[in-house]
This record gives sequence, structure tokens and C-alpha cells, in this order.
Amino acid sequence: MNNRVVSEKPQAVYFYGTCLIDLFYPQAGIGAIELLRREGVSVIYPQSQTCCGQPAWNSGYRDEALAVARRQLALFPRPIPLVIPSASCAGMMKMHYPALFRDQSDEATALNVAGRVYELTAFLVDVLDIRLTDLGDPVSVVVHTSCSARRELGVGDKLHTLLRQLHNVEILEPENSAECCGFGGTFAVKQPEISAAMALDKAATVRATGAQRLVSQDCGCLMNIGDVIEKQNQVMPRQHIAELLWERTKN
Repeated sequence: MNNRVVSEKPQAVYFYGTCLIDLFYPQAGIGAIELLRREGVSVIYPQSQTCCGQPAWNSGYRDEALAVARRQLALFPRPIPLVIPSASCAGMMKMHYPALFRDQSDEATALNVAGRVYELTAFLVDVLDIRLTDLGDPVSVVVHTSCSARRELGVGDKLHTLLRQLHNVEILEPENSAECCGFGGTFAVKQPEISAAMALDKAATVRATGAQRLVSQDCGCLMNIGDVIEKQNQVMPRQHIAELLWERTKN
């Protein structure tokens, strides 16, 4: 399903915060909202938003996923973009809501919402055509592009497009850059041994770059890789791309 074409910069957007940003990475949400506002876009944050329903959907619990997802539909009635700072959650709402709500009484509403979903980095690049001025000191970052961004939504390159505008940021790639970090949401719970092995491999190649920070567009990946590095008694700060961009470009 393709995004509807936005012919000009929208005056307002809805912002969907995601569970992980709400609970563990609030600075990522703040950074994203500030970036949007600086571009002259009014940000509407419905206070009643909760989970998108992805954990239940991925585990095969359609009825439970419907109950959670249905609560979100009513929160975004205006015909404006819905911006999500997570390719995973954006993928759920954009790609899987049509299947989740098929033959339901509110299918049309779900399709409408899904058609207005944008992952944050894609929105900044493709819709806002954002231009950034790097005000920070030199730093090297290792980039992890999430599977949802790379494979499901096809927006993995947007993170690099944004980072390349920061002249004092050296962009490094792990040897296995295209491989999953092992998180995969419920996959890490259902297949812990396989997940742990994948995370160890990813953490090793991330550390091998010698980068000063780890950057991604998905907090689940940041949490998974970063926690492995911490358990190895190593230090590598992790940041969502929105937090890094705002940190380095705010006046």
C-alpha cells in the first residue's frame, strides 16, 4: 500500500508516540516533535493512544489485536498525515491494518488511517524535504537500519539521507548491516536462544566499527543491541535518529 501523495507541506500532523518511546526513550519522541514543529508543522498528540496491536497480531491473537487497534482508529479522524517514529509500528498500522480489519464494520476507517501513515524519517525526507545544519562536535555513529524500515516499508535509506546532512557526523556501518539484530518483537520471547545469538553477532560487529554512538530509527533495535553491549561491560550510547538530529541542530 503506497502513501497518498502529499502535494504540499501539511500544516498539521498526528503523532503516534509508540510504547517503547513512551516508556523508555521519551527524548526520541520529544526530538521528533521538535523537528516537526521547527518545520512549521503543528503536531497533534492524542493523549488516549496506546499500543498499535502488533504484539497480539504477531502472536496470532487477531481478536485481541483488533480490540487494541480499534481504540486507535478513532484518535485520528482528520484527513492529515499520521507520523510514527518507528518503522515497526508504522509497518503494523500501514501494512497490516488492512488485513486485520478485513470484513470488519470499521474496515473503511482502518484503510483510511493506514493510507495516511508515514514513518518519521520518510516523512522528514520525502514530504518536508528537511534541510539540516549540524551544530555539534565531530562524532562517529554506527547505523543499524531496522528490518521493518529496510524490508517492510522500504524506507531504510532515509536515515542515511538525514545523517549525510550532518557534516560533523561520520557514518559507519557494521559488517552485517543488512542482518536482523534478533529482536523481532515477540520473536525474542518465543525464540530466546536464536534471538540472543543474533543479538550477540550484531553487537560484536557494531562494536568492531569503533563508533562512538549507535543510531537507529527503531527503539526496539536500540534496546536489544544496546543491552547486549552493556552486559558486556562496554560503553556505547544509543540514540534514536530523532533525538540525534534534534540534539545536533537545535539552536
